[in-house]
Amino acid sequence: MKDPAPQESGAPKRRRGIFNQFNNWISACGAVLALSALFAFCLLFVLDTFAASHSPYLGILTYMVAPFFLISGLIFMLIGWIVDRKYLSKLEGESSFLTFSLNFNNPRERRKLVLFVAATTGFLFLSALGSYQTYHFTESVEFCGEICHTIMEPEYNTYKNSPHARVSCVECHIGSGATWYVKAKIDGLYQVYATIANKVPRPVETPIKNLRPAQDTCEKCHWPQVFTGNLDRMYQQYLSDEENSPFAVRLILKVGGGDPRLGQVDGIHWHTDPRNKVEYVALDEDRQDIPWVRLTREGQGQSVFLRDGVDSLEELGEVEIRTMDCIDCHNRPAHILNSPNDAVDEAFALKRLDRSFAYLKYNAVTLLEAGYESTEEAHEAIRTGLEEEYAGQDGLDDVIGEVQRIYDENFYPQMNADWSHYPQNISHKNWPGCFRCHGGEHYNAEDGSPLQANGCNSCHTILAQGTGDQLLELAPAGLEFEHPDGDVSGLLCSDCHTGGTQ
Repeated sequence: MKDPAPQESGAPKRRRGIFNQFNNWISACGAVLALSALFAFCLLFVLDTFAASHSPYLGILTYMVAPFFLISGLIFMLIGWIVDRKYLSKLEGESSFLTFSLNFNNPRERRKLVLFVAATTGFLFLSALGSYQTYHFTESVEFCGEICHTIMEPEYNTYKNSPHARVSCVECHIGSGATWYVKAKIDGLYQVYATIANKVPRPVETPIKNLRPAQDTCEKCHWPQVFTGNLDRMYQQYLSDEENSPFAVRLILKVGGGDPRLGQVDGIHWHTDPRNKVEYVALDEDRQDIPWVRLTREGQGQSVFLRDGVDSLEELGEVEIRTMDCIDCHNRPAHILNSPNDAVDEAFALKRLDRSFAYLKYNAVTLLEAGYESTEEAHEAIRTGLEEEYAGQDGLDDVIGEVQRIYDENFYPQMNADWSHYPQNISHKNWPGCFRCHGGEHYNAEDGSPLQANGCNSCHTILAQGTGDQLLELAPAGLEFEHPDGDVSGLLCSDCHTGGTQ
C-alpha cells in the first residue's frame, strides 16, 4: 500500500458535506431572516385566529408579507451556499472568506459569534414587537385611510366628518364571523393588486354588492326595536337671489318603527318590521332604477307592484331579487359628499358665509360646480371669480377661504369624486330616494291600485315654512308644501334640484 500523501501546510481542509456548505455569513443572515419571518408568521397567525375582531389587512401581512420574507431568507441561504461553494472550488477545498467559523479558541471568532447572537436576538425581539404592533395598526382607521388606501382620500375625509367617525372601518365593512372575514381578505388581496397595478376605478365605486346584510352590521348598534316616534326637523335653505334669502321648512319626520310586540309598527321604519318583507329588482348598479317591487305581509299574502311599461318580472330577464334593508335608504351613512347647493346652505346657516355679499349663493355654487383638473386650479378659480365679483368688499378673504374649504371637503378631482357620482337615497331632494318606489309610477299587478305613500304627508307633516315669523306659526294638522318659486305640482324634487345652481 502506498503511504498517504502528506497533508499540505496552511489552512485546514474543510468538509464538503451539504450542511457544512451553509456554514457562511450570507446563509447565516438568511437563516436569521427566515427564522424571524417564521416567528412573525406564527405570532400573527395566532392573533389573526383568536382575535375578537378581524382585519383583512392583517391577513395580507400574515399570509403574504411574512411568507415573502421567509422565502427571501431561504433564498439568501441558497445564495450563500452557491457563492461559498464557488469559492471552495477555486480554493481546492480550503475555507473561504465567507466561512462562518465556530472556533472558540480564537478571540476574534468569539467576538463575531457574540455580535451575531446579539444581533439575532435583537432582530427576533424587534420582529415580535413589530408583528404585535402591526396587528393593532392594521385594525386602525388610519391604516385604512392613510397608509393602505391613499387612493381613498375622499372616503377617509368624509368618514372623519360623518356621524360614524368613532366607528372603525372593519365594523361596518366586515363585521363579525369567519365567512365574511375570509371574503374580505380575498377582496383585500385584489385591492392590493389593483393599487399596485393602478387599476383602481376613479371615482372609487361604492361596494354595494359586497356589503353584508344590515342585520349583521348596522343593527349591532341601531336596534330596530327603538326606532319609534317622530322627529322634529328644521331644514334651512337659502335662495339664489340678491339677498341670499332664507327659506326654511319645519316638519315632523315620521320615523316610526318600534317593537312589534308592543303594537302596530308604522312610519318610515315600517320597512324594517320583519313582518313586512319588501323585495325589489334594480336594473342598475346604484339601485336607482327599480321597476318591480314585491311586498309580503304576515297573514296578508303578497302584492306585486310594477312600474308603468313593465308587465311582468320575466320580461326583465335574469335579475337579482333583493330584500330591502337599512342600507337601501341609508346608503351613504359614513361617506357623505355634499352637493354645492347643500354645502353653501350649511355654510350660511352656520354663519361661515356672509349673506351681505349679493348673489353669493349663486356665485359660490357656480364656482364650485364648474369642474377642475386639480385642487390648485379650483382654489385659483374660486379666488379669481370672487375677487372679480366682490373686489374691495370687507370680509372677502374669509368668503374665499370658506368656499375653498367647501371644495376641499367635497371635491376630489384626482379621484374624479364628488356628490354627482354617489346617489344618496335618504330623503328625496337631489336624488329620487324614496320616490324610486313611491313616485306614483308603480301599480299593483292585480288590481292596478297605486303603490301607497306617495304623498308629501305620508312620511312627514309640515308644521311651518317660509322665513321669520312664518316659522313661529305652527300648524299641527300639517301644511301643504309651498315652493318659493311657485307651483311645482307634478314634479319630483330631484327633477329640478340636481345639487347645483338650481
